[in-house]
Amino acid sequence: MKNKLLLGTVVALVPCLTNAAGFQLNAQSATGLGRAFAGDAVIADSAAIVAKNSAAMAYIEQPTLSVGAIYIDSGIDVSSVSYTPMIGDTEMLDDQSLDAGTLVPNIHYVHPIEDSKFTLGATVHSNFGTDVEFDNSFEADEFGGKTALSSINVGFAVAYELSEKINLGAGLDVIYGEGEIYRQGLLNVDADGFGLGANIGATYQVNERNRFGISYRYSPDIEVEGDITKAGVSADKMNVPLPDTLEFSGWHQLNDHWAFHYSLQWVNWSEFDSLTSNSYDDSIKEYQWKDAGHVSVGGTYTMSEDIVLRAGYMYDISPTDELTSLSIPDVNRHWLTVGGTYSFTAASSVDVGVGFIIGESQDIDENLTTIPGTSSNITADVTADALLLGVQYQHRF
Repeated sequence: MKNKLLLGTVVALVPCLTNAAGFQLNAQSATGLGRAFAGDAVIADSAAIVAKNSAAMAYIEQPTLSVGAIYIDSGIDVSSVSYTPMIGDTEMLDDQSLDAGTLVPNIHYVHPIEDSKFTLGATVHSNFGTDVEFDNSFEADEFGGKTALSSINVGFAVAYELSEKINLGAGLDVIYGEGEIYRQGLLNVDADGFGLGANIGATYQVNERNRFGISYRYSPDIEVEGDITKAGVSADKMNVPLPDTLEFSGWHQLNDHWAFHYSLQWVNWSEFDSLTSNSYDDSIKEYQWKDAGHVSVGGTYTMSEDIVLRAGYMYDISPTDELTSLSIPDVNRHWLTVGGTYSFTAASSVDVGVGFIIGESQDIDENLTTIPGTSSNITADVTADALLLGVQYQHRF
C-alpha cells in the first residue's frame, strides 16, 4: 500500500496485544507512564500534554520539545482451547502463547506566543493499534489468523487563557489508519486510509495548588481502501469505526514535595460494533463492544530541583460484552507504574517510566457460520500481561 512506508517509519504499533483496553494505546509519554497516566488531562509536566488536553498547554511557560518512545513487551496466553469444526468432532487444541515486543515513538512541541494569551502545539503519536497473529499451525484458523489495526495521529492544537483560572483549547487530528485481516480461505483484508478528528478541552485552576481538567476527543470512522476479499467476493473499501474519548483529571499539590493526581476516562467503544463494507450485505466482522474506560491515581514527589519521582495505578476496563472474539482477545487490566525525571540543566531533562500490566482472565466463546445451518465454535481461556519501558528527552528553548 502507498502509505505503508509512512506507517512503518513514523510508528511501530504494538504486536500481539495493545497496552490498553480494546485496541487503545496509552504510549504518548514516559512522564505519563510513570504515573499511570493519572492527571493526564491537567498535568503539564511535558509537551505531551498537547496529545491529552490542548487547554492545559497554557500552563507551559516556554517553548518545549519532547521526543520519546515506549517499548512494550506484551503477551497473550490462550489455554483450554476447545474447537468444534464445521465438519468433525470437538477436539482440544494446544495452548497458544503469543509474545512480541515493539517500540512506539512519540514527538510533541508546545509554543507559547509571546505577549499573548495563546499557546500553539503539534504532536505525532498513536492512539490506537493492535496486531494479533496466530501461528500457521493453529488448526482453528477461521478464528485465529491475523488481525492488525493501526493508526498514526498528527495533531495541531491551540490553547487560550480566558482568565487567570480558566483555559480553553481545541485541536484537529489527521489520522492515518491501516487494517490487515487474514482468515485462511474466508477473509483477506489489506487496506488503509485517512480521517479527520478533533478535540476540545478546558482547565480550571482553583489556586496554584489545585487544578482540574477535562478533554473530549472525537475520532472518526475511517474508510480504508485496498484489497478486500470475503468468501471469494472482492471489495475495495472497508469502514473502521474509532471511539471517542472523554477524560476528567485533577491535580493537587499537597505540599512543597508531594502532589496527588487522578483521571477518569470514558471510551465510546460501543462505536466499534463491526467492520463493514458496502460491497457486502452483512458485516465483515462483528464485535459489538460496550463503552468502557479507566480510572487511575498517582503521586509525584519532587525530591529536589533536579529529581522528580512518580508512581501510579490504573484499572483499565475491557469493552468486551456478550460477544467475545479470539481475533482481538481483551481483558481487564491492572497497571502498576513508576517513573522519574532528571534535569541536567534548566533547559534539558530526561524522563523515564516503567509499567507492569497484569491482565485478568477472559473466557472466549465464539461461533462462526459460513454455510447456512453449519457453524464452527471455539472456547478458550485468555490471560494477558505486558511490560512497558519509556524514555523521553525534553528541551525548553
